[in-house]
Amino acid sequence: MKRLLISAAALALVALPAADVSAWGATGHRIVGMAAMRALPDELPAFLRDPAAVAEVGELSREPDRWKGAGQPHDRERDTAHFVDMIEDGRIMTEAGMSIDDLPRLKSEYDAALLAAGIKVDDAGYLPYALMDAHQQLLVDLAHWRVLNAAEARETDLGKRAWYREDRIRREGLILKTIGELSHYVGDGAQPHHTTIHYNGWSSSVPNPEGFTTSRRTHGMFEGDFVRDHVRLQEVEAALPAPRLDGFELRPRIAGYLRTTLAEVVPFYRLEKAGGFASGDRRGIDFATARLAAGAGELRDLIVIAWRLAGQAEVGWPKVKVAEVEAGTADPWIAMVGQD
Repeated sequence: MKRLLISAAALALVALPAADVSAWGATGHRIVGMAAMRALPDELPAFLRDPAAVAEVGELSREPDRWKGAGQPHDRERDTAHFVDMIEDGRIMTEAGMSIDDLPRLKSEYDAALLAAGIKVDDAGYLPYALMDAHQQLLVDLAHWRVLNAAEARETDLGKRAWYREDRIRREGLILKTIGELSHYVGDGAQPHHTTIHYNGWSSSVPNPEGFTTSRRTHGMFEGDFVRDHVRLQEVEAALPAPRLDGFELRPRIAGYLRTTLAEVVPFYRLEKAGGFASGDRRGIDFATARLAAGAGELRDLIVIAWRLAGQAEVGWPKVKVAEVEAGTADPWIAMVGQD
């Protein structure tokens, strides 16, 4: 009963009136996480589809905003994970910046390339690397869970079986935490202001031929009060895109996702100029709903893809193949518990 009550409370939070919840750091991020989890297919483990897990991810989706303020170097290293500032053609910051399609393999290489182009790393942001890192962590977490789950089911030694069970439960908590972090960055990547140099009104560094607003309140207005007051979980769920699960390559997938959001920057500013984000305006509600649905759909897909790739992974030390453990042809005990 307690688990169901937790879920009901979380569901209520995303439908509360303006005075009771906060912004895309809360309402929007909860919606992205919960909508994605509620849309997971049956092929994923039952614990991920439990209402309590859905609610937990909704709350954990807020965590990267909540851990701010710890001090340096913590804040500077993490705060820039929430965005990547691009110009209209997908280059980072300026025409001298690299294309989002040509990201180096390592973040350190990305930093060096930006500095060589005269671009400050902290100004550019590194959202694509935060997304890739969180997805790769989820893959590893799920691979461990698959090994532990299979080993627990087959183990005849009661002591070993008990350890497998305890470690599986521990891993389930870690998986939800990782999904929450991934959810946050996927949600950020669905918000047009998190992909553009025009993140606080139209930037004065480039021409503004259509006379878009330069108000620095534009960003917060959209992801804050407007989303809080007008967007509802059920409408986001109804707008979820069809799954895209085939032909996956992590780097191009992340670049493509962020490019799609970047393409919504000018439409956002046109809609804002036309008054589309006035209270109750259906045009703005539909725009915000579509952006959150894009984030929830991408998160759903990234979780499913991580689950499938986990079945092909190797984990532990000495390394053990997930597929062999699940087939019953490998004993993962030493790989899981450790030799020392």
